[in-house]
Order: sequence, then C-alpha cells, then structure tokens
Amino acid sequence: MSCPSPAPIYTLRGASAPLNTLHFSCNGRDTPLLFSGSAKGAIHVWNLNTRRAHQIVEGHAGSSITWVSTLQEVNALISQGRDMQICLWDLSEGRTEVMDSVWTGSVGFCQSSLLKSSPGHCLLAFAGEQTEEVKVIELPSKTPVCSLVPDAKHGMVMCIKLWQPDSGPGPLLLAGYEDGSLLLWDVTQRSKLCQVKAHPEPVMCLAFDPKHLRGISGSSEKKLSSWILDRQNNLQFQDSVMLVNPGVSQLCIRGDSKLLASAGWDHRDPRQRLLAAGSKDQRISLWSIYSERADTG
Repeated sequence: MSCPSPAPIYTLRGASAPLNTLHFSCNGRDTPLLFSGSAKGAIHVWNLNTRRAHQIVEGHAGSSITWVSTLQEVNALISQGRDMQICLWDLSEGRTEVMDSVWTGSVGFCQSSLLKSSPGHCLLAFAGEQTEEVKVIELPSKTPVCSLVPDAKHGMVMCIKLWQPDSGPGPLLLAGYEDGSLLLWDVTQRSKLCQVKAHPEPVMCLAFDPKHLRGISGSSEKKLSSWILDRQNNLQFQDSVMLVNPGVSQLCIRGDSKLLASAGWDHRDPRQRLLAAGSKDQRISLWSIYSERADTG
C-alpha cells in the first residue's frame, strides 16, 4: 500500500481563477518568488517569505496563461497565452510593462521552452502556426533560428524541451506529438536525429535530465514511460511506472536528479526545497517533500 500524501506546509489563496502554470524564481534575489498564470489572464507574483501576492500582471487580453518563466535579468518575465502571444515583461521597480511580444499562431496548449545560449541571450522554442511545427528564435533580437517540421504526420506538437548537451556543437530539442511519438531534433543542423513511439495516446508532458541523459513522459494512460538517450543520440526505453489513476499533465525532475514530481488529472501532486501545485480550485499548495537531512536517495 502506498504511503499517504504529506500535508502542504502552506496554501496560497487569492488567484481568483483556475491555475494553469507555476514558476519558481530564486536566483539573484533576496526574496524567493513564485509566479502563477491563471485561466483569466492574470499573472500573480507571490512573495514566499510573506506568502502574499505582491504584484499582479494583467495581460494577454484576458486569455488563459499557459506558461510563465523568467529570463536571466532579475526583473524580466516571459509569459505565453491562449491569445497566440508570448510576452516579455519588465517588472523592475513595480512596473508591469510589456517590452516585446512574439506571435506564435499556435492554437494548441504546448508550453514553450527557454535555453540560455550566452550572457544576455537565450533561445526560445515554441509551437508554430503549422500543426506539427516547432519554431526556435533567439532573444532578445527575435532572430529566427529554425523551423522544425517532421516529414511524416504526427499530429499536433504537445510538449517540447530544449537543452545543451555536454558534447556536440549545438542545442538539441525533444518534442512530444499527438500520435504518441517522441522526436529528437538537432537545432543547429535543423534535422531529426531519431524518433520513437512513446505512448499510444498524445504525449502530454515530458521531463529530461541532461546530466544523466534520461527522461520520462506521460499521457492519458495509467503509466509513465522512462527512457534514456545513448551516446549515438538514440532514444531507448527503460521501464514503465504505473500510476494510481490515468492522466498526467506535468512532470518535473528536481535539480539533484533524485526526485520526480508528477501532476495528475486526479488532482494528486506528489535545506528546504518546495514543490508548488496549482489547480482549478484557484489555490496553490506548497509542499516540502524531503529535507536535505531526510534525503538519502
């Protein structure tokens, strides 16, 4: 029998709408922050010391926020909405100004992916106007890098992950598609390196550990699929992880590669490190699953 879920250490209230996406930001700040994006277009900036929202950003014309992240600059926020826009915000000194925006043309729910490429510059990957297209641009210039479209029909792109391998000239990108396929792309060469059929249903989410070259993906099934990337850039399945209930919307690997968190359709979300879980009940639960002393795995 599985162990009961631990109780959250705190619950943040006041989002006033179902929550779609969360992002921690602690680097370069005295105060740890949590950004949340809601179904009504509001981005709340939560102070994790006071456990209160100290800033609210209204954007995307009230459309649902599907993804938020932060750039290398301390007060630079990036958000993606169902209005087909990716917005870059200046939050310094209490501002809530859109500095720039990118039109994606995508009607799907695929979350974008950021990768630092050099000081002051990063790559942004996002689903494009074509059903199966992934576009990659350089920020802040918005210079196009490539457009990745598979030769065969795989349906809508569902999830993507950019990363820079330790060896090799350029970044790679993993993409999960509607037909259950996982494709690995070489961004620099604009070419597909390999593909596998990961699930019989759409790949709803994936997480990848670049250090150990292993990943995991989920769909509407009652299991997760784990896989590795070998030195020849081939994806190989390892094992399946059975779930209590079917359906996974998000996966996240902790920075030390020892813990995986999954957000399920059943509303279960498995020195102090926090896990944040947001849902349709308009609340954010903060969890401390393992402390440094207790973590022996």
